[in-house]
Amino acid sequence: MLDQPKLDTSPKVSDEVRKTTCYMCACRCGINVHMKEGKVAYIEGNRDHPVNKGVLCAKGSAGIMQHNAPSRLRAPLKRVGPRGSGEFEEISWDEALEIATGWLEPLRQEAPEKLAFFTGRDQSQSFTSFWAQNFGTPNYAAHGGFCSVNMAAAGIYTMGGAFWEFGQPDWENTKLFMIFGVAEDHDSNPIKMGIGRLKERGAKVIGVNPIRSGYNAVADEWVGITPGTDGLFILALVHELLRAGKIDLRYLAEYTNAPVLVNCDTSSPDHGLLMRDADGKLLVIDRATGQPAPFDRKGVKPDLSTSYEKDGVTHRPVMHLLAERYMGEDYAPEAVAERCGVSARRIRAIAAELARVAFEEEIVLDREWTDFRGETHKTMVGRPVSFHAMRGISAHSNGFQTCRALHLLQILLGSVEVPGGFRFKPPYPKPVSIHPTPHSKVTPHRPLDGPHLGFVRGPEDLALKEDGSPARIDKAFTWENPMSSHGLMHMVISNAHAGDPYKIDTLFMYMANMSWNSSMNTRGVIDMLTDKDEAGEYVIPRIIYSDAYSSEMVAYSDLILPDTTYLERHDCISLLDRPICEADAAADAIRWPVVEPDRDVKGFQTALILLANKMGLPGFTNEDGSAKWADYADYMVNHERKPGVGPLAGWRMGEDGPQHGRGAPNASQLDNYIENGGFFVSHIAEEHAYMKPWNMGYQEWAVGMGLYDSPQPFIFDVYVETMRKFQLAAEGHGERQPPEHLRERIRATLDPLPIWYPPFEDGHVDPVEYPVHALTQRPMAMYHSWGSQNAWLRQIHGRNPLYLPTKIWEANGFADGDWAKVTSTHGEITVPVAHMAALNENTVWTWNAIGKRKGAWALEKDAPEATKGFLLNHLIHELLPPKGDGLRWANSDPVTGQAAWFDLRVKIEKTAAPEEVHPTFAPIRSPVGTGPDELRWKVGK
Repeated sequence: MLDQPKLDTSPKVSDEVRKTTCYMCACRCGINVHMKEGKVAYIEGNRDHPVNKGVLCAKGSAGIMQHNAPSRLRAPLKRVGPRGSGEFEEISWDEALEIATGWLEPLRQEAPEKLAFFTGRDQSQSFTSFWAQNFGTPNYAAHGGFCSVNMAAAGIYTMGGAFWEFGQPDWENTKLFMIFGVAEDHDSNPIKMGIGRLKERGAKVIGVNPIRSGYNAVADEWVGITPGTDGLFILALVHELLRAGKIDLRYLAEYTNAPVLVNCDTSSPDHGLLMRDADGKLLVIDRATGQPAPFDRKGVKPDLSTSYEKDGVTHRPVMHLLAERYMGEDYAPEAVAERCGVSARRIRAIAAELARVAFEEEIVLDREWTDFRGETHKTMVGRPVSFHAMRGISAHSNGFQTCRALHLLQILLGSVEVPGGFRFKPPYPKPVSIHPTPHSKVTPHRPLDGPHLGFVRGPEDLALKEDGSPARIDKAFTWENPMSSHGLMHMVISNAHAGDPYKIDTLFMYMANMSWNSSMNTRGVIDMLTDKDEAGEYVIPRIIYSDAYSSEMVAYSDLILPDTTYLERHDCISLLDRPICEADAAADAIRWPVVEPDRDVKGFQTALILLANKMGLPGFTNEDGSAKWADYADYMVNHERKPGVGPLAGWRMGEDGPQHGRGAPNASQLDNYIENGGFFVSHIAEEHAYMKPWNMGYQEWAVGMGLYDSPQPFIFDVYVETMRKFQLAAEGHGERQPPEHLRERIRATLDPLPIWYPPFEDGHVDPVEYPVHALTQRPMAMYHSWGSQNAWLRQIHGRNPLYLPTKIWEANGFADGDWAKVTSTHGEITVPVAHMAALNENTVWTWNAIGKRKGAWALEKDAPEATKGFLLNHLIHELLPPKGDGLRWANSDPVTGQAAWFDLRVKIEKTAAPEEVHPTFAPIRSPVGTGPDELRWKVGK
């Protein structure tokens, strides 16, 4: 016999498995981290986890390379050279905290607003906002203002929740799934699993996106829409459904404000406001009596058709206004087809398909439930049509109204919170009425007067000083963007540099790569960060930054507080923040140090607690002056946001031992989570799992879980009265008035019923000179800029071409290997191009955040990310081009202030191939140097 090699066909994978939560994207999947000799050997999915059920993507598996990245910061850093030079010296944590306290404590004592504290894609915003509130600054927000506030705010104002973390399709029952503007980066594992289940059952998937990649590539039907016209397309579908009578009238009457009476007297100061009784209850006409009645009175049957006159004023149901608007010819398929790039025939066909599935294939579940009016129903009737949407429809200057239009569409079909439709995830739905309003009253040496962020109810809630000027550095909650529920992170640096509305002293940021891929106007922001005044001092005097890696932003900071990797830290994925719930269950999770850091780094949240303890921040300090918490793990267990409710809902302490939901702190809580795989889940009873806003069984369960303090049933707001209040102010009514130059814009854009208007850039640039729409998408293998320095993921996306449609490719005579000069009104880039047929004919696109600054992330200066990778950010400005009115308008949604990344228009021409992409920037000197040519190591024997 021939000699055979001796192979171990069943090698020992690990000595131990430690279960925690992934941080390689927003899914927050459960992972099993296999350990050998105390080091990470292998990462796989946790099959018991409610989010991913064992599925893990390329990002999750590559977490081992994220943990071992050569770009990891090693110790606190103090800048010793000019900003941007990358010249630092390593210092101790004691010195770093002394420096930070020396900068921050005088501000807290004298002018807390001079601290601007903004965080990026962290997942601990309930904690960071708590820290900022107790410091006393009004200037806090996270990254939602440049990411997703249009989606979140439009959903909450309309129906108490939205897509992403707020809800999901009924994967097991839906028969038609329609997605709008969905890329591959967020929530990818649950969506992939869900689409797989749909395909198994033969359900149809329709993808609406200018780009056919990812989920749109596996859709049964692709609609290559023109960017920025999704809202127009959606309202054309609404037009067709109304014209055909294919809407759920019973659902609209019972569960929405469609039957609520509206003041229709154009001369009245209350014109457009909803009618209420003496107790403030919304009034409808009861079909049984023909008289006004509170919408929630037991036995009331709201009438969608009858008007009512009181004191000479005619009041009509919202449904009348809705039908008049959307049945008008402006929204007819023929009127919108050319602009949307979708034929009238196809619009009608999609509307007909939605109607057919919703009403001819309805689902009836034999589940008895009782509604908020006290009526018991024997069944639950479902419309098996579901929708999902993401940043593609949100990141436009008309994004808020477009997102509202999509919610209106699914509500008209009766497909929200019913079997087969869109379902909320606890702690949603939540009516706007139980969310806080924004607070901005500053008192030196005292906490802020309430939460920074929230949902305004009208002009009275704007964050304005007594003289009418903005109270916040980002101008959130002002007449410029009154409903900016997530703040405007993309405007902080430019406003601080301009001293508008006032100067700040310290900019404190976490995980926000604002000097590169997270900013519009990248070159301009770099200049702002390094600009000096006439005295030779930096215009933004001090910058504190925290990151785990040597990113581009590190070089432009004065003090670096080095963060850990996600496998070395405690984290709390909380019901108070961005939960991981499923529609059938409440769930939360933790991260815990499955390995101890081998560097002098601390989790950022722990660093904040140490700072709070040094400053004796209220909220962090006991009455005797001692610190409440030693670190973030201590906070996660022992902090109570209100009695019995803390960051974690599992294994709280009751009279008889650990219990879920409400309860006292439990010293063993983290151990309980670790023993359970790092997560907690509590399932909802079948009869309570649907109809959540109106199902009293669910409402009572939610109270027991600590999601509400009392039942909070509500009806959906297809008509958002808050927006009408701002219109009334613009029309001259009320004590708080907008400035003259904003009146017309407020009247035009803050319509209480969803509308569509062209993206603002269309009116500020010449569409003939700049005829091409330019977009970015995040790839499935990357979540944010962290991923493109990951040794495994770089091999998938180490460079990025600009993808061109066939029409532009052929018109310019492009061939494989060619380059193009791409020009906007703001800037110019020279980049490699590639042909893509499945693309809207007037749209180009590329992957986001692949391009890197030379010297950053411990990459070689000639790394492909730095020589062949690029950003579209160089073409985008935070302000729109001048249009002759003497003003520079923000490149943002006028309602929420969300950054309008996807309104960009460009022109393209073929050019000779340079050696590397343009523009180029001088290399950054990295405090961690350059990584090795190869990453090679062996864990264990």
